[in-house]
Amino acid sequence: MFARSAFRSARPISNELISLQSIRHYATETPPKSSNTVLYVAGATALAAAGGYYFYPSSNPQQLPAKVKSVTQPKMAFIGGDQGFIDLKLESVEDVSGNTKRLRFSLPEGDQVSGLKIASALLTKYQGPEDAKPVLRPYTPISDESAVGYLDLLVKKYPNGAMSTHIHDMQPNQSLAFKGPLPKYPLSETNQHNHLALIAGGTGITPMYQLIRGVFNNPEDKTKVTLVFGNVTEEDILLKKELQELENTYPNRFRAFYVLDKPPKDWEQINGRGSGFITKDLLKTVLPESKEENIKVFVCGPPGLYKAISGPKNSPQDQGELSGILKELGYTKEQVYKF
Repeated sequence: MFARSAFRSARPISNELISLQSIRHYATETPPKSSNTVLYVAGATALAAAGGYYFYPSSNPQQLPAKVKSVTQPKMAFIGGDQGFIDLKLESVEDVSGNTKRLRFSLPEGDQVSGLKIASALLTKYQGPEDAKPVLRPYTPISDESAVGYLDLLVKKYPNGAMSTHIHDMQPNQSLAFKGPLPKYPLSETNQHNHLALIAGGTGITPMYQLIRGVFNNPEDKTKVTLVFGNVTEEDILLKKELQELENTYPNRFRAFYVLDKPPKDWEQINGRGSGFITKDLLKTVLPESKEENIKVFVCGPPGLYKAISGPKNSPQDQGELSGILKELGYTKEQVYKF
């Protein structure tokens, strides 16, 4: 079940989705002007169609005075433009679940950061010995953009997924080709939006996690974030520990609602949990209303989720028309971004 007024409570409620009044107070309340909260954040791969991507241009900052050279930006591994693909060596592999692995890749130099911005991804490339052409697949790292010397991918293996199968078969010290960054939605300003509403399915959580990090890594940012995350089973909930830690750290600003197609027994007896699919009634209850000022709704997941929630993209550069549940709830095309 989904409950609202007290984020930490776990009392069972009736079969109606949520206490609408208490949830609305959270969803629409204006963020406070200031806070002394000490920020903590845990340190996020989305499936998307390959092809037609563009890159951040390479930058050449002007010469800085000698007295400030020590505070220049760290070296970036990926600078876009005509840089081309870079081979990164696999450093370590961690099994997250039966079909998901966390993989750490070393950057070319130990003092480099990835160079990714929020929100952006990397394009991977692999061509097997019998492949007529290379396989291309974008992934959003789950490691922090400021991480030095490495980046982490969270990869779920799909039965017919050529790239995910190859990555799962990789062993430490083998290399994979990367290129980027692939720019997505630019979340570059502090308090750019009053409230972010994130609707994700499966591995679509990774670009959402990048947005979440962008907000909670910034001590000056007071944006509220609501996540609705759909999966098949409880084991499929990726980054669950990290998301729960964020809820505990920011109970007045971050709320996650989980929906499972095949929930375990007593799943709905805990607040913030539901079964079946992400429905119109659920989104109407937990998301900020479309009439609220300066909100942004993000969608990422499998094709069926896009079809039901927002309608599909036409291409990486063309968001397409808004349809589905979000249009029915009164949101506009300008309020919604499809990863």
